[in-house]
Amino acid sequence: MVLITLAYKLTLKTTAMKNFVKNYIGKGKKVEGLEIIKINFKIEDLVKFSHKYKDEDYISLEIAKLKSPDKFGHDYTAYVNRLEESEVNEPVKPVETPKKKRNTSKKASNDVPSGDIPF
Repeated sequence: MVLITLAYKLTLKTTAMKNFVKNYIGKGKKVEGLEIIKINFKIEDLVKFSHKYKDEDYISLEIAKLKSPDKFGHDYTAYVNRLEESEVNEPVKPVETPKKKRNTSKKASNDVPSGDIPF
């Protein structure tokens, strides 16, 4: 059993994949009669996703319209999009050798198709 496990681990290739992960931090509604969207955030979430740029703290977030309002009537969502690395074990694919093509020549067929009577 140990040899099988070891052989399996040797055939796996560990790769680091980078994916964008959306961290949802708030929802909101459009203010009636105005072109304003009001969104509520938790302070803890904003601080958790803050980053520094030239010795200043920033929060970069994205606002998107929901396909349909949720049960509270929120039409918009806010999220922080971050690039995160995750390790993925992928099996190593064996290298396939090209198959040799058969040299088949087209010979005249003297066979009578089934169902046809040669009279």
